[in-house]
Amino acid sequence: MSKNTSSSKASEENGRTAATGPAVPDAVAAEWLHPFLEYMEKERRYSRHTLRNYRQAFEDFWRWLADSGLAARGLGALATRDLRDFVIEAQRRFDRRTLHNHASGLRAFYKYWLRHGKVTRNPFVGVPLPRLEKRLPKFLTEEQMRLLLDGPARLLENEAIDPFTACRDRLVMELLYGAGLRVSELTALNHGDIDQTSGVARVLGKGRKERLCPLGKVALAVLRQFKAAHARDTSPTAPVVVTAKHGRMPVRQVQLLLKRYLALAGLPPDISPHKLRHSYATHLLNAGADLRLVQELLGHASLNTTQVYTHVSVARLKEIYQKAHPRA
Repeated sequence: MSKNTSSSKASEENGRTAATGPAVPDAVAAEWLHPFLEYMEKERRYSRHTLRNYRQAFEDFWRWLADSGLAARGLGALATRDLRDFVIEAQRRFDRRTLHNHASGLRAFYKYWLRHGKVTRNPFVGVPLPRLEKRLPKFLTEEQMRLLLDGPARLLENEAIDPFTACRDRLVMELLYGAGLRVSELTALNHGDIDQTSGVARVLGKGRKERLCPLGKVALAVLRQFKAAHARDTSPTAPVVVTAKHGRMPVRQVQLLLKRYLALAGLPPDISPHKLRHSYATHLLNAGADLRLVQELLGHASLNTTQVYTHVSVARLKEIYQKAHPRA
C-alpha cells in the first residue's frame, strides 16, 4: 500500500480526508480569523477544543475558496449559492457530523462579523445540510454500574492496588456517575467548589456556565473518606481528584483508569467517562425524574439535547414489556 493511500485511510477514520490547498494567508487570518477566535475565547469562554474546531473549519473553508477561485471575491461577498456548493463538495470529504460541526463554526464566524458590520448578511443561514442520523447514547445498566463501581474494592482486596488508589478511583467514578459530571468538569473540580453540608458542587461547564450538581450520599461519603485518609491538600483551590503525586489528575488518566475497571467488570471497552454521564441521565429518567430537572442537572442549554435520553428510557420500557407481557 502506498504512503498516500495509508494517509488517506487514516484521515477517513477521523471523519475526513487529508486537506489540500493553500493555507490561510497571514493577512486574512489577522483580519478575519484571529479577532473572531479571540472573542470566542475571552468573551464567550469557549473551550480550547471548540476553538480548535472553529479554526480547522475556517482553514478548510478557505482552502475550498482558494481552490474554487472564490477567495479573490472576498469573505464578505459570498452568496448562499456559493455556500451550497461548498456543502455539496464537503460531503465528499467529511462525515455528516463533522460537516455539521464545521457549518456551525462558520455560521458563528459570519454572525460575529455581521454584528461588527464587516459583512451585510450571513451566507450560511438557510444553507441545507445533510440529515444527521439519530444516535441513541450508550449507557450502562444499574447492575453494570454496580459491578464497575465495585472494581476498586475488588482490586484492593486482592492487593492489586494500594488504599490511596482504590479510594481515589472509586471517588472518580462516583463523581462521574453520581453527579453527572463531564470528565473536564471533574478534573477541574476544587475542594472549595463543594459545599460539604449540602452535598452540592458548583461546577463550571461548557461556555463557562455555572450550575449546581448534587453529589449524592454515596459520592459524598467516598469524598469524605478520601479527604480524611488520603488528601494532602484540601484548601479551596486544591483539586479534588489527584494523581499519586497529588497533582491535578489529567483527563487522559481518568480515561485510562475507567478502561481498567471496565475490563475488570467484563464491560465494553468503548465506554467512555462521558457514557457514565449518559447512564446518570438515563437512570434518573427511568426513576421518574422530570426532564427539565435533568436538563438543569446536566447543564444543557437546550431541552432538545436532553430529550435524547427519553428515547433511551422508552426503548428500555418497550424491551421490558416485550419480555414480560404475555400479549407482547
